Amino acid sequence: MDAKKRLLIVAHAPSPNTLTLRDAAVQGARHEDIENVEVTVLAPLDAGPEDVLACDAIILGTTENLGYMSGALKDFFDRSYYPCLEKTQGLPFAYFIRAGHDGTGTNRAIESITRGLRWKRIQEPLICRGEYQVAFEYQCRELGMYVAASLDAGLV
Repeated sequence: MDAKKRLLIVAHAPSPNTLTLRDAAVQGARHEDIENVEVTVLAPLDAGPEDVLACDAIILGTTENLGYMSGALKDFFDRSYYPCLEKTQGLPFAYFIRAGHDGTGTNRAIESITRGLRWKRIQEPLICRGEYQVAFEYQCRELGMYVAASLDAGLV
């Protein structure tokens, strides 16, 4: 049997709603039909380059703070960028943003950093805009399931 693939979820979840979104992504990634994927969930301040180097794909999650990603996710990128730059090119990734406004600045920042890392985005960004909706939970669950199932099937 092949070794399990490793999916890393690094999500900033400072509120009950964002924690629910992170947990929904985890629930999707751990769907019972996905057999060969091990999911690791870390807060950005607890994750580092060693976690990225050990994974086969990554899902990022952040709040929109003052038109930008959370400081915690930015800190994760600051600590991980150079140690991962030459070693994780092509890393499959996806992300979700909990945006009280439009998420444009946050999206642009994540795109810029991941483009520099030469990671491979495998899903359009999920931007959960405006007032909180239960539908966001479904969308995050689907995102987690999509990434994990793609990894499980060897598509990424």
